[in-house]
Amino acid sequence: MKRYELLIFDMDGTILDTLTDMTDSVNYVMDKLKLPNHTYKQVRGYVGNGARTLFEKAIGNIVDKDTVDEAVSIFREYYKNHCQDKTAPYDGIMDLLRDLKSKGYKLAVVSNKPDEAVKKLVDIYFDNIFDFSLGEKEGTRKKPAPDMVSLCLDGLNESKEKTIYIGDSDVDYMTAKNSDLDVILVTWGFKDKDFLEKFDANYYVDKPSEIIDIIEN
Repeated sequence: MKRYELLIFDMDGTILDTLTDMTDSVNYVMDKLKLPNHTYKQVRGYVGNGARTLFEKAIGNIVDKDTVDEAVSIFREYYKNHCQDKTAPYDGIMDLLRDLKSKGYKLAVVSNKPDEAVKKLVDIYFDNIFDFSLGEKEGTRKKPAPDMVSLCLDGLNESKEKTIYIGDSDVDYMTAKNSDLDVILVTWGFKDKDFLEKFDANYYVDKPSEIIDIIEN
């Protein structure tokens, strides 16, 4: 009997390298608002908690609710049409997902990225691979709250005991813990390995193929 039946993946920094498109989109918004641009490295430190938190950090000391509202609105519209310009799966991810799929595992994506972008990127890069996908949407608390994971479990009729969460950040770690799931943290994403090792994740992996070893053994 399989130890796990469902694998829930984060998207940004875990299965897709989205950071260049994210940085370009953030700077498009900053230009529209006549505010300073941000580097790739800076945006890497802002992402993970949804679009609103991203722009609260990007706008910084002059932040106010109306400006953040406008920034998020501009970002959602622009990023929806430019989320795939320079984005690509990380090396080894497609082989991993196809292997898992062929072995009969259920696969899902749960991300704090806007839901419309999540659905679009899943369609573009992962057609017929994922059984469920969900991004940030109004009315559902974002990660690290357990709400999105609960929707996934309910949608796929799966138990916590048979599910493992895979991500690249402290937000993903807390999401798994708040959802009572085992967790794998990957070291190729948006957080450095020495930062991730501060948490007591069940597993750490340096390359996608190691996930198969964990799941199968």
